[in-house]
Amino acid sequence: QVQLVESGGGFVRAGDSLRLSCAASRVYETMAWFRQAPGQEREFVALRTWVNTEAYYADSVKGRFSVSRDNIKNTLSLQMSSLKPEDTAVYYCAASRSFFSGQYQRLDHYDVWGQGTQVTVSE
Repeated sequence: QVQLVESGGGFVRAGDSLRLSCAASRVYETMAWFRQAPGQEREFVALRTWVNTEAYYADSVKGRFSVSRDNIKNTLSLQMSSLKPEDTAVYYCAASRSFFSGQYQRLDHYDVWGQGTQVTVSE
């Protein structure tokens, strides 16, 4: 059964760092992180492709977050630094068999989703 399992969420203070991990049961071309804050739509955060190992980031996290993947272990990580209260959300791992540069921020670009992990950043 295809699965994505996230881990690493928690409660931190503004300015702290946190690392999220996602383990996949198979290889995907694209693995990404999305997040959803209360009352808001799910939004793209970052991704890394498998073949070219390219990384893409939302403007709101550039310079603070770093996404990496281990193609042997089929894991995706998100190192989050200088966290802000507005980063508070449920973070979801997502994976796709393909990569389309004009569509990677769309939810329907992805074939499978994890259950999510809560990240809470206090003032």
